[in-house]
Amino acid sequence: MRNWYFNLVLDAPLTEDQSNTLAHLDRFNDGRIGLAVRPGYSRFMCSFEAETLTEAVAEALGFFEEFPGVLIRSVEMDHFDLRDNGMATPAVVPTPPPVKAAP
Repeated sequence: MRNWYFNLVLDAPLTEDQSNTLAHLDRFNDGRIGLAVRPGYSRFMCSFEAETLTEAVAEALGFFEEFPGVLIRSVEMDHFDLRDNGMATPAVVPTPPPVKAAP
């Protein structure tokens, strides 16, 4: 097992309603995931212990089951893991572009 550090980058900043919902979700208060906000940008900084990065990300995404309407744009490695893994780019799991509805 190892500790994985990564960011779940949102597709948009949280709305006021989403922020209020987040304040009442106990799962987000155990120290493994925390919101970082700056103008026009929101992300969750994560630190999860797991065998693989995939397992760590899956566990983190499970936190969002009770947090509807929040979309994750990408998963980015923390600078600690980039250095430790010798990776060249921070984006490791980009989401595909949105699919346009048929006319």
